Amino acid sequence: MIPTGNYAEIGAGLRIHYHDAGSGFPVVFLHGSGPGASGFSNFQGNFPYFAAHGLRALVPDSLGFGYSSKPDVDYELDFILDGLKSWLRGLGIERCAVIGNSHGGALAIKLALDLPDLVTKLILMAPGGLEPRERYMEMKGIRSMMKAVQQPEGITRESMRKVFGHQLFDPTRLSDALIEERFEIARSQPQRVLTSLRVPPLASRLPELACPVLAFWGNEDQFCPVSGAAILSEHCKRSRVMRISQCGHWVMVEYPGLFNEMCVNFIRE
Repeated sequence: MIPTGNYAEIGAGLRIHYHDAGSGFPVVFLHGSGPGASGFSNFQGNFPYFAAHGLRALVPDSLGFGYSSKPDVDYELDFILDGLKSWLRGLGIERCAVIGNSHGGALAIKLALDLPDLVTKLILMAPGGLEPRERYMEMKGIRSMMKAVQQPEGITRESMRKVFGHQLFDPTRLSDALIEERFEIARSQPQRVLTSLRVPPLASRLPELACPVLAFWGNEDQFCPVSGAAILSEHCKRSRVMRISQCGHWVMVEYPGLFNEMCVNFIRE
């Protein structure tokens, strides 16, 4: 269901799968977590627009997701991020803008903190890591996802539909094609990929971010509490934060026109 792009060896027998579209200044898209997640499933309605507007869109699958390697390890944030750093070095990327949603937003923040000379602009959509872990576990979408992951029969199309119905303000927009895309990948994911995901607290480090930040948050987000929008606005020194009504966790899916245009303009400033 998901088209195959490129593969890059990153050492230790691991490889990253990614899509590479367009030319010009590079923009790296970091997807969220959840069963069957991949760069393409998160950003298929976005990255072609960036490529068509003079930018190079790089859309990797994080380790444990998509068509990238899925080793039997604990998926701490730094483990996944180290794989992405190796991939970027291998491509020779020295400067880039970074877009991240949810778990990918936490990855994007940590990347910008670790390598401030690399990241010129940071675009976030409801990133993780801004609230205590217990707060996320209270969210309806997170509870639904963990129930689906831990059921004895494993992930099913029905359980995936319930999980991703919480992603959108209007769940009727959830297409059969997206469920099939994610289900295909989910069948190859070890349960450990999702049960061992850990994101360290990042809110206290937001003032360290050197680059401009553009952020989006849906008012009806059921995965990452919308209070995170105020945390970004108050603690990022160079930030613009937009809250969107009648929008869930996937701003880039529910409002692709708004998202694409604002992001490209922001990167070009």
